[in-house]
Amino acid sequence: MPISRRDLTAGLFAAPVLLSPMRVAAAPALPPTPACDDRPDPTPRATEGPFFTPLSPRRHDLAADVDRGEALLVGGFVVGPACAPVAGAVVDVWQADHRGRYDNDGYRLRGHVETDAAGRWWFATVVPGRYPGRTRHIHVKVGPGKAGGTGRVLTTQLFFPGEPGNARDFLYDERLLLRMAGDGAERFGRFDFVLG
Repeated sequence: MPISRRDLTAGLFAAPVLLSPMRVAAAPALPPTPACDDRPDPTPRATEGPFFTPLSPRRHDLAADVDRGEALLVGGFVVGPACAPVAGAVVDVWQADHRGRYDNDGYRLRGHVETDAAGRWWFATVVPGRYPGRTRHIHVKVGPGKAGGTGRVLTTQLFFPGEPGNARDFLYDERLLLRMAGDGAERFGRFDFVLG
């Protein structure tokens, strides 16, 4: 029996999400807190790379920037070292388009959001393309935001499981793998950031 979009979304985000070909109509409802041991390891850092642009727009829907590519909903939680949700953390993402090209003149496929009271974050985007020397990845900065005090900004990258380029990419780190569900026009990826 095939798995429906509702089953996939319920399994990953615990509530249905309405997707158009490239847009998300509502925020996913994740469980209140992630499963987490008493002292989780902080999320590993990774290089920022040459393509970061500061002052990205605040928005959830990055897919509105492009008319091609495989739709992807990516989200998760930001928690502190004791697994407590970090409300108001800023999650800033930037990525290549489906052809592996970055927009270095504007803010296409770039944006930031603040986590809600439960520490949840999410973006509607597209699966990034590969480019020479790199496997598929999404760049992320997670900062403490208004409510988080003076903590350091976490700069890292998220990777896709099962990619043939993972083993050849010198920046690849399996600890930074998205947990994926779905395929075709509806893919879902989850990652929970632990701030140190």
